[in-house]
Amino acid sequence: MATSISSIGASGMQAAQMRLDASANNVANANTPNYRRQVVSQEAAADAAGVRATMQREQTAEGVALEKEAVEQMAATYAFKANLQTVRTQDQMMGSLLDVKA
Repeated sequence: MATSISSIGASGMQAAQMRLDASANNVANANTPNYRRQVVSQEAAADAAGVRATMQREQTAEGVALEKEAVEQMAATYAFKANLQTVRTQDQMMGSLLDVKA
């Protein structure tokens, strides 16, 4: 069970970091002609606990909306923090369990 909680949290943090990286790259290239935004899609990992994230380019070069990227960066930061808290809580629970067993 502990491994599942750790892998769920770790995969969530990796996905959130990927979202933040893609958004930062979009902002950096906002003025690049014909730039196609990077987007991250996430899905539940059927073969393992957690989430699988993949980065793709949008099909059309519609440009970058900075306000949309700011919201995406905030959402990715909150997702990272939530998954980090899951891992920390799991570590605390394991430490408490070891203290009880000792």
